[in-house]
Parts: sequence; structure tokens; C-alpha cells
Amino acid sequence: MNSLISYIILLILIHGNHYMVSTEGAEELPASVVDLAGNKLREGILYYILPLIRGRGGGVTLSSTRNKTCPLSVVQAPFELQNGLPLTFSPVKSEKGGFIRESTDLNIKFSAASICVQSTVWKLDQYDESSKQYFITTGGVEGNPGPGTTSNWFKIEKYQSDYKLVFCPTVCNFCKVICRDVGIFFEDGKRRLALSDVPFVVMFKKV
Repeated sequence: MNSLISYIILLILIHGNHYMVSTEGAEELPASVVDLAGNKLREGILYYILPLIRGRGGGVTLSSTRNKTCPLSVVQAPFELQNGLPLTFSPVKSEKGGFIRESTDLNIKFSAASICVQSTVWKLDQYDESSKQYFITTGGVEGNPGPGTTSNWFKIEKYQSDYKLVFCPTVCNFCKVICRDVGIFFEDGKRRLALSDVPFVVMFKKV
């Protein structure tokens, strides 16, 4: 009887240690981003990016700037009732369920036809000397994370109880990159998306 009890205790200890080893070092995934309806954002689904504060423009869209047709710039629509253009999010690593998670590198791509013979993937443009700004434009590369595509990766981060867009790519461990919020810069009557110290606080609406 004593031998049987000892054997049972031994089994419990073995299984207990096995459980501890198997869970040690497990990484907790970042929280999922949710839309206006409280549903989790998913890869490949169409959404609008809308401003949290109403009355100061509408959703995110495309526009020519500085009398240049191409590439098209990422801007905020001028009127509150305008949702902007639908877009998709593609994380650097897809997961089962296709969820979009906070503080994770992702491509942002407008799902719309463009007059420019370029992609509608967002990218950070080169520093503009005249305005002292880094503007968000299009023509980026989708996927292919690495040193050659750092300008094409953005993140959605929590801002208090809401969200903000951030440029701080981590797809290249040895690359020197800028890390700043995406905000609004007024130029020629247009609300251009650019790197800023004041974040453009947003919400997401499923199309």
C-alpha cells in the first residue's frame, strides 16, 4: 500500500515539474486592437481610420499635395461626415485568426484605385527641408520586413483608453530609426499626416 502511495506521489511530482517547465518563458501576446463596435481588428478586413475628436475633419484618405499628382499623400478628409478611404492592416507576422495587436509592426494599405502607378501602402517620406517635417505618403512595399523596408512599417498603440498611430519600426534590429507619433500638419489648407509630438488620436470603424 505504501509503495502504491509513493508511486502516485512520484507521478504527481513528475507531472507538476513537467507543467512548470512547459509554461516557463511563454510570451504573453500584446492586446488586440478593437474597433468602434468592440470587435477585434483583423488582417485583410476593410476599416476606416476616424478621428476620436469630431468636428476637426473626417477619416484618413489620399490627396495630391503641393500641386504634385504623385505620389499621393496620406491626409485627413476636411469634413467630419467623410469617412475617408477603406484600408487594411497587415502585421509583420500573421497569426491564427489574423488579429491586429497593439505595438506590433504592420503595413497600412488603402483599398482604392490610384491615379498613380504606385502601391497605396503607407510609407514615411524623406525629411522635407522646407516644412521641417516627415510626411506620410504612399508607394511603400507590402511585407518583406528588413533594412530596405523600414519606412513602410507603422504601429497602433494604446493612448489612454483610445489609440494612436506610431512610426517606430522594429523589423530591423541593427537599423537606426525614428520613433515618433503620427500627427496632423496643416499645409495649404490640407491636414497632412506627419510625424509629430502631438498624436492623432483615432478609432477604427469596420466598412
